[in-house]
Amino acid sequence: MDAAGKEEISVEDEAVDKNVFRDCTKIAFYRRQKQQLLKKSTYRAVLDTVTTGQDSTRFQIVHEATKIPLMAEIYGIERNIFRLKINEEMPLKPRYEVPDVLTSKPSTVRATKENQSASVDTAKENEDDLGLWEEKFGNFVDVKANGPASIGLDFSLHGFEHLYGIPQHAESHQLKNTSDGDAYRLYNLDIYGYKIHDKMGIYGSIPYLLAHKLGKTVGIFWLNASETLVEINTEPAVEYTLTQVGPAAAKQKIRCRTDVHWMSESGIIDVFLLAGPTPSDVFRQYSQLTGTQAMPPLFSLGYHQCRWNYEDEQDVKAVDAGFDEHDIPYDVMWLDIEHTEGKRYFTWDKKRFPNPKRMQELLRSKKRKLVVISDPHIKTDPDYSVYAKAKEQGFFVKTREGADFEGICWPGLSSYLDFTNPKVREWYAGLFAFSAYQGSTDILFIWNDMNEPSVFRGPEQTMQKNAVHHGNWEHRELHNIYGFYQQMATAEGLIQRSKGKERPFVLTRSFFAGSQKYGAVWTGDNTADWSYLKISIPMLLTLSITGISFCGADVGGFIGNPEAELLVRWYQAGAYQPFFRGHATMNTKRREPWLFGEEHTQLIREAIRERYTLLPYWYSLFYHAHVASQPVMRPLWVEFPDDLQTFGVEDEYMLGSALLVHPVTEPKATEVDVFLPGSDEVWYDSKTFAHWEGGRTVKIPVALDTIPVFQRGGTVVPIKTTVGKSTGWMTHSPYGLRVALSTKGSAVGELYLDDGHSFQYLHQKQFLHRKFSFCSSVLNNSCADKRGHYPSKCVVEQILVLGLGKEPSSVTTHSSDGKDQPVAFTYCAQASTLRLEKLSLDIGADWEVHIM
Repeated sequence: MDAAGKEEISVEDEAVDKNVFRDCTKIAFYRRQKQQLLKKSTYRAVLDTVTTGQDSTRFQIVHEATKIPLMAEIYGIERNIFRLKINEEMPLKPRYEVPDVLTSKPSTVRATKENQSASVDTAKENEDDLGLWEEKFGNFVDVKANGPASIGLDFSLHGFEHLYGIPQHAESHQLKNTSDGDAYRLYNLDIYGYKIHDKMGIYGSIPYLLAHKLGKTVGIFWLNASETLVEINTEPAVEYTLTQVGPAAAKQKIRCRTDVHWMSESGIIDVFLLAGPTPSDVFRQYSQLTGTQAMPPLFSLGYHQCRWNYEDEQDVKAVDAGFDEHDIPYDVMWLDIEHTEGKRYFTWDKKRFPNPKRMQELLRSKKRKLVVISDPHIKTDPDYSVYAKAKEQGFFVKTREGADFEGICWPGLSSYLDFTNPKVREWYAGLFAFSAYQGSTDILFIWNDMNEPSVFRGPEQTMQKNAVHHGNWEHRELHNIYGFYQQMATAEGLIQRSKGKERPFVLTRSFFAGSQKYGAVWTGDNTADWSYLKISIPMLLTLSITGISFCGADVGGFIGNPEAELLVRWYQAGAYQPFFRGHATMNTKRREPWLFGEEHTQLIREAIRERYTLLPYWYSLFYHAHVASQPVMRPLWVEFPDDLQTFGVEDEYMLGSALLVHPVTEPKATEVDVFLPGSDEVWYDSKTFAHWEGGRTVKIPVALDTIPVFQRGGTVVPIKTTVGKSTGWMTHSPYGLRVALSTKGSAVGELYLDDGHSFQYLHQKQFLHRKFSFCSSVLNNSCADKRGHYPSKCVVEQILVLGLGKEPSSVTTHSSDGKDQPVAFTYCAQASTLRLEKLSLDIGADWEVHIM
């Protein structure tokens, strides 16, 4: 939620008021950097200063006009990664270098000289420019005790014109060319009802982009946590006529080129070049640096029900009962800020929630969970123990004069915990212990909100840049990493309270590179409008390719009241996106799934049940994200990197490599144009089983109950054949396999299975990883990872084979003990489908199904 909601600021008038939030022209370091570019100031490498050590090659670079020396270091890192660091050789004051994001010190290899040339234009400040020591915006004055310290670097990407990444913006998936004053801004801000198709920074920042062309993918990771701006300029390929000799003209083709200009307010230049060459390689290289997606507990892949606010224990009980009454599965009830005593986190309102443990026991009896909110601002109240203890130990962010920084947020006057301090994080993690957090149980999990940080009435509704953090670093140096640290501390606290046994679940609004290690992210305060449903797809695709696989958007839109059709379509989209939560702001109409008439209740029920049916596939995808760095939700170009037609697609996407999803995002739609990629692929409608060859756009008729989902030929998708009230009721439910044959009559797929909640999969190798393959009319279940062992009572009871050209004469199962069993089957010639039911094949054992 956001400041504007409480003060009832109108979305249209003030939500993105340029008097409240700056554009690039009002940012002094941007103006200075642009001035440097116009001057074409250059740096020259001093070759006789080159030294090669075990880890890096170092050399001095000197500004040709000012003669100021800088030190450059180049590292070769394992798996085709290169690192460039540039810092002042003799700084008056040390510059901030971002800690804690890299998972470990990167393993280097001896850097070798290659036949390549590169130009580096770094920009240092010019004394004649404005905004060097003081910068004004509205009524705020930013006093810069250390003076100007911005940095910039240009990259030229030859042959590339498709770039992606640098979230978070409510923009297209493919990055656009920027004009003067319209750079992509990376600066974490609390923007209520953010404007779409805009490059202004919102809640999180990942300074990392990918460039893709036929045959090559590369990445640029700019490790800097201060305010950052990125300009992009693509020059298309052109042909020049050089000479005219008779009828023939000699022509020269100039390749396309994209120039990327990075600018940050402070810090050092610390940039990683990820050389690919494939999308999968780049994903692995980035996660080698910043970590992979945390393995989520299974319950968190179910449906979450939230609003600001569920009023009291009776309200929670009634909503929980409503899901059961209407036969709609859900896993998690959420409580916003009103559950606390006067917005004091780690407390309960004694009138509304007098017995929180009893409320949690009710949810536990339904095998459900509770999530509550915990924001970084702490109410200034000496009688509030969290405040008193933090103040006593000096754990708050300071002003430049040395007092505790105070700002206005939900509780009124508040101080802000300095999560950049390891001791503060350790202390904060301890607040989640059951003995410390009265009324909490092991089914309670956490939501970090307002952690950009949001400061009502502050400059751009955030903290002054000259506030002071641990180590005497100004807030400007590390603004974008503040929320990252809160989520880190929260996740650690949840792990510690279980003595290291249980996986945490933490949702954060603000994030940075590496936040994937600690939990989930959502797209913040969106609006109940079709345009926000539509923009959620490219926003989530961009998060996904930059490491944050566990991401989602508030279903229905946080702000406003969705019409029934929009709500249904949003549930249908959300069911096929990684984080699936319905949420609404205060003063909106109640919108639980059963409040829009029986027809719409049925449609929402079907969408949510489809989510639960596919949970085995979702969980397996998250395991791949966790161990192999592959995103769960993927733009088409990732799966089809050699298909130029996919490079700009953002209204549909892949879930893993098997499912293509095209959500309906227009009102009153009767058909959608679906692009099915791959000229050698075949695609099956997941409901009708109709099939099409790939490499074409097909018109798909849609009614309000239609979710256009297609299974790729050559894949096997594991499902659950029965749906329970929550994931906890489905542990022993039977499996089904959806086998979609390729044009060559084969298919492969996987299933990952563990206890769904602990770290036993990691420490004790308690997991099952099975591989399914269909080849030469035999479906085979075999072990994909012999290190894993996990006892499961589950069986495969249903197999559906799509694209089987002729009716078989018989079907038999062959088990590892040598026994053959005939199987009854149903074949539909019109749909070319074979259905096997009432099977009882052990999911964890080797077996074969022979189709003769």
